[in-house]
Amino acid sequence: MPLSFDERPPPALSYLFTVLLMCAWLVVAALPAHARGLKEIRVGYQKSSALITLLRTQGTLAKALAAEGYRVQWSEFTSGLPLTEALNVGAIDVTGDMADTVPVFAQAAGTRFVYFAQEAPSPHGQAIVVPSGSPIVTLAQLKGRRVAVARASGAHYLLLRALASAGLTPRDIQVDYLQPADARAALASGSIDAWSVWEPYISAVEAQSGAHVLADGSHGLASYQRYYLASSTFAAADPQALRTIYEALREAGIWAKAHPQEAARLLAPLWGLDEATVASALSHRSLLVRAVTRKRLAEQQRIADVFYAQGLLPTAVDTARAGIWSVPR
Repeated sequence: MPLSFDERPPPALSYLFTVLLMCAWLVVAALPAHARGLKEIRVGYQKSSALITLLRTQGTLAKALAAEGYRVQWSEFTSGLPLTEALNVGAIDVTGDMADTVPVFAQAAGTRFVYFAQEAPSPHGQAIVVPSGSPIVTLAQLKGRRVAVARASGAHYLLLRALASAGLTPRDIQVDYLQPADARAALASGSIDAWSVWEPYISAVEAQSGAHVLADGSHGLASYQRYYLASSTFAAADPQALRTIYEALREAGIWAKAHPQEAARLLAPLWGLDEATVASALSHRSLLVRAVTRKRLAEQQRIADVFYAQGLLPTAVDTARAGIWSVPR
């Protein structure tokens, strides 16, 4: 007898059908992106990449790209230079934000990339800090002192500019090239006299040890614009996907500025810091994502020239030769 519209299959049969359907879905979900017809976009980022980290944590970017047929593969890197090296060898397609100095060194190394987004200046986002009770109160008093900095970082450029503003050169101080973890320990132990560094380390060392800022990038020293890069190949092949990433970053920046405490709550456990410290760090970043133009790249040439003059770049760099991706209209 055929089923009427009011009749249902036996409960056991209905349950079995549901289980089989769920298993089929799990098998499909476990397939590689290409097997499911999705193109893969490989995104590299640093732990300090605030906006990319927010997008990953909230699932916003993955959802937006999935709607366009893409799957995101995330890879975390220790710093900006390894990010550009991965871009150069084709291991990633897009990077999270990095200090303005990093693309200059990447260009000197022959990396093929395009600038696809820029964060507006954040001159308070990097600074030279001295420990609590330090007798150093002016930049001129750094003469003969030991100063730590990460080589080729944005804070390195700030240090060079700050020294020049006080009539000093790197030869007038003792430069220790240290990564943040080692520099922080050195400052606490008293083995260095100052540390040129970026957020969130500035806010963290201020809150935890009473260190204070001697100078930051304000007054024209270093505007500190952070950049997002894409491989030239990816930018040419997938302009719409890159636009989606750009728009997601821009919206994330607007959201983070409007909801600083919520952004700090999400980032704090990932950065291993308390929410107040993260909120302070974010307040020193513009988080204003915007399109890159030749005019807005002007400081990149000054950065290249300063590092080359100090013998820190292997070759002179013409930053005007770097590619710029334009947002499709």
